[in-house]
Amino acid sequence: MLDYRIIIVPFLLSVCLTPLIKKYSYYAKAYAKENKRTVHHGIISRIGGVAIFLSFLISVTMFLNADRAIIGILLGGSLMFFTGLIDDLIDIKPMTKLAFELLSALILVYFGVRIDTIHVFNFVIDNDIICLLVTIFWVAGITNAINLIDGLDGLAGGMSVIILVVIASVSLMERRLDIAYITLILASATGGFLVFNAHPASIFMGDCGSLFLGFMISAISLLGFKGSTIITLALPLILLALPIIDTLSAILRRTLKGMKFSQADKSHIHHLLMKQFGHRNTVIIMCAITALFGLSAYAYLINTRIGVTVMVIILFGVELFIEKSAMISEKFHPILSVAAKFKRKSAES
Repeated sequence: MLDYRIIIVPFLLSVCLTPLIKKYSYYAKAYAKENKRTVHHGIISRIGGVAIFLSFLISVTMFLNADRAIIGILLGGSLMFFTGLIDDLIDIKPMTKLAFELLSALILVYFGVRIDTIHVFNFVIDNDIICLLVTIFWVAGITNAINLIDGLDGLAGGMSVIILVVIASVSLMERRLDIAYITLILASATGGFLVFNAHPASIFMGDCGSLFLGFMISAISLLGFKGSTIITLALPLILLALPIIDTLSAILRRTLKGMKFSQADKSHIHHLLMKQFGHRNTVIIMCAITALFGLSAYAYLINTRIGVTVMVIILFGVELFIEKSAMISEKFHPILSVAAKFKRKSAES
């Protein structure tokens, strides 16, 4: 039976700690800087992730009996949190952050949280080196995907809560209480922070929050991948579709423009949506799409055909938005080009 204290305690801790962190930020001068790509104004704390981390850590100590895998996740997550915190306070180079992301991934591998086999249709890959590389790439990729999506009030936190709740729900179906407990604790700690981070935000989670959440989501999914037939890498991939698409689009866009990947811009999905729908509505839309992906994952468990159909429809809609908004490039519109050619041929005939 689920102990509801794992939801209540981290939430209350986060609600109590966040104002204290906000107050401390003014003394430490740890507030977000305004620049061409930011959407906020005024002095706003950028280390709200401290409240999420502390609430999570205290609650895990209270309610979980940490085994070797959990210890590895906590160590890797702590390293990722402190990396982000240092970046929030003094700004570190992107390659330095990446180096610590890779180190955090190696900590997971050392403690046994890794991919052992990769199933691709009827093929099974169990080569240690390939599985190691995929594990590292997975952790770094998901960590950066959550970090990149953290551009609007409540966006990264809201999407992370939805993702974590869906993973927890599926893990309960699979009777994986270890995964459910750690996931719900993290979701509740993030939910308490969202009380202050929802638009208009009075505090931001910063890199210490977004890198920590991204790492934890990637690590928890790896934990499930080792011992479950359903909680595989496919579920987080579905739930993280928007951040992953946004990250891949950013790579393509910056490559085509001759920019460095670490060079920030204002062409992310949330920036483009905000131009049309405003700040609050953009966050609602993106969280709603993430929730739809979560529902499609449930539908897939019940009926494969329905689940896949729903996923394809959502992805098709996202692709049309990317093409119409020129998110990658003015010349990137494969589906619209095909549709235009078909329309011309129909008109000629």
